[in-house]
Amino acid sequence: MGWEVAQKLEQEKPTVLERLRPHKREIRAAVYGLIAFVILFMAGCWLAGNPFESTQRVASEIVIARGWLGADSWEIFWWVVAIAVVLEFLDASAGMGYGTAITPLLLVFGFDPIQIIPAVMIQQAAAGITGAYLHNEFGNVEWKLKPMSETVRLWLIIAVIGCVAVAFSITAVYGVLKLAKVWIKLYVAILLVGMGLVSLFVGRRNQAYKPGRMFFFGALAGLNKGIGGGGYGPVVTVGGLLSGVPAKSMMAVTAISEGSVCVCSIVVWLAMLSQGVVIDFLLLPSMLLGSMIAAIAAPYATRVFPEKTWKVLVPIYCCLLAGYCFWKVIPQVITKLSS
Repeated sequence: MGWEVAQKLEQEKPTVLERLRPHKREIRAAVYGLIAFVILFMAGCWLAGNPFESTQRVASEIVIARGWLGADSWEIFWWVVAIAVVLEFLDASAGMGYGTAITPLLLVFGFDPIQIIPAVMIQQAAAGITGAYLHNEFGNVEWKLKPMSETVRLWLIIAVIGCVAVAFSITAVYGVLKLAKVWIKLYVAILLVGMGLVSLFVGRRNQAYKPGRMFFFGALAGLNKGIGGGGYGPVVTVGGLLSGVPAKSMMAVTAISEGSVCVCSIVVWLAMLSQGVVIDFLLLPSMLLGSMIAAIAAPYATRVFPEKTWKVLVPIYCCLLAGYCFWKVIPQVITKLSS
């Protein structure tokens, strides 16, 4: 199935302390992941300087306040780095939370969706693919092609349908409908409330394995990712628990699926540049820098703590994310309706 390796690891090393001790293979894998992020960070710094005609500084509140409009000026936002460290650790260890939490938060601080969403997509693509590799090396999951393991099959189901959904939602929302960002945030908040309640009452029970459910959850998660940059992990991870997938392996499947969908979304964004859509990579260096350590440490935390812990923490964390998003968006919705 692909998740026996995690169950075997817990049987062979039943205590947290035993699973905490790294081997040479795990240390080597962490170094490879760190090198990959350093290279991506350097590329992000280059893109933040608007090297192409289609990369321009967008007139967001924070850009206007700093006098960067019409210029290539940028900086590392250290408070964004700090937020990214915390949220990426939670995202990569619990399977959710980065785009869901950081997108509405950065919107509140005066950034534009066009500055947030593409940067989140690139960061999550890097973190997802790196995380999938590390989850395998740390013994949380096994990716096997011949014969194909169930974890690979789940990845293909979720990723393929998610790529179709994310391409549709990006082009519909940002290329055609051009919805106001307040409605994007409201949609994501309402969805998370629903998923949080479901996960609270159902997600911790042992479910019969029903992979067909992941077609629906994969499509819904892809729509969320394209619309608001978040809401992918909670839907896929909780959906996997509801479909009977063990928590540790489901977090690894979420990581590789989200990474694949984000790669697809990046391709869609690049294709939209020919239609006059502008991208601003102002936030990309800060997000990649903040994710550099967290994306490596989180899969290790998944390995260390037992399966039963994650089956409790994941639903609780989903509910907290839902409450946070709803609390942030309600005042803006009221203001929008009264204007």
